[in-house]
Amino acid sequence: MISLFNTVASWLLKKRTHQIELFLKYPIDVQRELLMKLLGVAQNTEVGKKYDFKNIYTYKTFIERVPIQKYESIEPLIERCRKGEQNLFWPSHIEWFAKSSGTTNAKSKFIPVSNEAIEDCHFKAGKDSLGLYINNNENAGLFKGKGLRLGGSSDVYKGNSSQFGDLSAIIIENMPFWMDISSAPKHETALMSEWETKMEAILDEVIDVNMTSLVGVPSWMLVLLNRVLERTGKDNILEVWPNLELYLHGGVNFNPYREQFKKLIPKKEFKYYEIYNASEGFFALQDQNDSLDLLLMLDYGIFYEFIPMDNYQGEDSIAIPLQDVVLDKNYAIVITTNAGLWRYLIGDTVKFTSLDPYRIRITGRTKHFINVFGEELIIENTEEALKKACEKTNALMTEYTVAPIFMEGKKQGSHEWMIEFKKAPNDMDYFTEMLDNALKSINSDYEAKRYQNMTLTMPKIHQAESGLFYSWLKRKGKLGGQHKVPRLSNSRVFMDELLEMSRVVEK
Repeated sequence: MISLFNTVASWLLKKRTHQIELFLKYPIDVQRELLMKLLGVAQNTEVGKKYDFKNIYTYKTFIERVPIQKYESIEPLIERCRKGEQNLFWPSHIEWFAKSSGTTNAKSKFIPVSNEAIEDCHFKAGKDSLGLYINNNENAGLFKGKGLRLGGSSDVYKGNSSQFGDLSAIIIENMPFWMDISSAPKHETALMSEWETKMEAILDEVIDVNMTSLVGVPSWMLVLLNRVLERTGKDNILEVWPNLELYLHGGVNFNPYREQFKKLIPKKEFKYYEIYNASEGFFALQDQNDSLDLLLMLDYGIFYEFIPMDNYQGEDSIAIPLQDVVLDKNYAIVITTNAGLWRYLIGDTVKFTSLDPYRIRITGRTKHFINVFGEELIIENTEEALKKACEKTNALMTEYTVAPIFMEGKKQGSHEWMIEFKKAPNDMDYFTEMLDNALKSINSDYEAKRYQNMTLTMPKIHQAESGLFYSWLKRKGKLGGQHKVPRLSNSRVFMDELLEMSRVVEK
């Protein structure tokens, strides 16, 4: 039975590649037809009537009538839908809402998740991720074992005529049989709400199972894998799961974690595949072995626009269509989706590394940057600089965050770092120098502000005690799954909280 399932599943996954070839060959046509389809489907909704979708026949008319919007602008409609009203922004019944796990504000967002988004976006992407891997690796034995999925630590809540929870919980609740029988832990364990109890329950289930793949956010997957070694007394994960061959990761930049995973899984042919998904949709996946680029998926019911970050003005920005993007320029993403999000700013930034086909790399968030002194520091800069500094000093980093030190009187400003190391550098002053040099080589605006300490002085780095970020997230009720440490901020809120916790620990 298992052998038959493996054969059928592999055949179905490979068959999908022919559909992918269509949007690779005709990307602009596929996106244009998708936009017209979305407008046609939603023309009789409240939003469709407001903007007269019925008489929109071109992209030009679409952008003239429909404004770019952030969550705050559409929240009243979403709240009405959560209370039971339908046909507001999408015609099919909206029952599910993905509760945002963002850490930048205390207010939760509830992103609508239609049945179309579940089936034609998220599940389709799950199949594509596996299919592309299988096509690239003829000897893959993925279906000879199970996949360990590490989702968000949240229940699915019911109320207001709707259901909400982490996106991962919604996916698990609606998971098709083929995904359920080929993965672990079981449904009930995956949806446990208390993270630390859930971790032990997962270990009880998976340690003696033949695992061939891992799926989850790197920071939390590291916690789980280290717990596996603690419980089993083994030296590396392959001694527990010798047939492990693939890790599908996303949610945070993988570079700071790569070396730690290589030590935990010392297998030269082991494959790492990145995925790019969010509550709003599934956007891109790695389609090549050993690549850092992600293929933008153009047939998931999502129409894309992009705002050049050097002209970013929030909802007042001017967006451009896919055919007008250029290489190596930072863009904010605007999406129109099969869940009724119309020209919605998701808050992520990307750059294109290829235009044929369209491949991207995630560069950060529109809100997660530091530009207090005109240095325009983005997450991509700090991740690359940390990687270089760690290589120079033989260090391993687990978590970090950066905040500004504001100017006072004649005193120059600076950046303050809190870094938790798996393996700390022997000389922190040398590490700081290497980090600073790397930032200057990567970001010319930072280099200009650092020139002769005229605006910015040398970064100030704190070495966090082990577990500080874990304790900080726990205090906020944000352990596990999709929750992430905010990397960059223009304010000192996160840094001051961490510093205060450090002082409490020291006492």
